[in-house]
Amino acid sequence: MPDDRVVVRTATVEERVDAIQAALDAKGFDTRKAVEELEHKAQEEWLPRNGARMVARAWVDAEYRKRLLANGREAAAEMGFAMPKHHRHLVVLENAPKVQNVICCTLCSCTAFTLIGLPPDWYKDLQYRSRVVRESRTVLAEMGLALDPDVEVRVWDTTADTRYMVLPERPAHTMGWSEERLAAIVTRDSLIGVARL
Repeated sequence: MPDDRVVVRTATVEERVDAIQAALDAKGFDTRKAVEELEHKAQEEWLPRNGARMVARAWVDAEYRKRLLANGREAAAEMGFAMPKHHRHLVVLENAPKVQNVICCTLCSCTAFTLIGLPPDWYKDLQYRSRVVRESRTVLAEMGLALDPDVEVRVWDTTADTRYMVLPERPAHTMGWSEERLAAIVTRDSLIGVARL
């Protein structure tokens, strides 16, 4: 008696990627070029040094700082940093001695990636995304940032069209430093708000 059972095999990730690439190529898209372009941007253009340069400028130029806090997107463009059209707003959050701002994306892993860089693995992790909202002080301590009890922690969740970047507090010992030297001490984690400088 013949066996009429149908065996269903799920395609591997590689096979699915190849199928999508073939379908796009058949429609006239050059997927290989697009992937190469995205890889270049992620490794050469979308880096935390962009946000670091904006922070350093804000530390030495009070007028730029005002513009940055009023309209982050325009202040980024002023320094030559583009943002995707769907990032309609860039809100820059200023840390202070008694205020620590932290950003997250509870739904996925959205960031102002052209300024902060692509999100690190821990930022994408469900534990970070859910816990930083509920128990922010504990999560920050686990990441190495122990804050005094009187420091207010403010957590900001990205939306479909709004991205955030933290303006860290300038370390007191950096007075008199050049803008370039200041930019060199600003880290991706300080731009996200999980570290202080």
